[in-house]
Amino acid sequence: MTTLAPPPPRTRKTLAELLHELGDIPASRVRLFPYPGTASEADAVWVNEHERACELVNGTIVEKSVGLPEDFLGSWLTTLLSQSVVPRRLGLVVMGRPQFRTIHGNLREPDVSFTRRDRLPTPLPQVGGWCPDLCVEVLSPGNTPAEMAMKRAEYFAGGCRLVWEIDPRTRTETVYTTADESFVVDAPGTLDGRDVIPGFTVRVGELFAELDALAEEP
Repeated sequence: MTTLAPPPPRTRKTLAELLHELGDIPASRVRLFPYPGTASEADAVWVNEHERACELVNGTIVEKSVGLPEDFLGSWLTTLLSQSVVPRRLGLVVMGRPQFRTIHGNLREPDVSFTRRDRLPTPLPQVGGWCPDLCVEVLSPGNTPAEMAMKRAEYFAGGCRLVWEIDPRTRTETVYTTADESFVVDAPGTLDGRDVIPGFTVRVGELFAELDALAEEP
């Protein structure tokens, strides 16, 4: 089982050390103001609302890495999930900008998420004070294996029960039932909500077919 150490002390001396701490991400995704290691939740919420989608990681504002293909897949999956969740009033499906607190004061922003209804406070807050039951990440070229491993560890430590990682380049989806246990579903296979969203299924090929159809001539 993956164990999560607390954030390292603010003794880093180089940019390379900072980037490694954040999961070996590209330097272009790191905000220099507020200075890395000093950003607050309020800073991250402001940037997220007024400028760019971002996360707060160990006191550093990290911009999200999402392009049009990833955004389209996220929106299409949100639609499919909502068609299953909303009529049965199972809970909350959201895409993109909503931020959720994980451990160490971090704010994470799954590309798509589902939280079951009995966990939702009333009224809904600006920042979710919980980790969703399902967290979906649509992988972009700017994401790294180390970054995604950090996210998965935080999600499951925060109470998440299921993580889907969708890779538009390989046309596969990796299903994580714990931070370390996973299996891959490719185009002929079916993705299902297991006991998190009972009854939800979608063929992986169907999900990517909508993206491919955009490139076809009308």
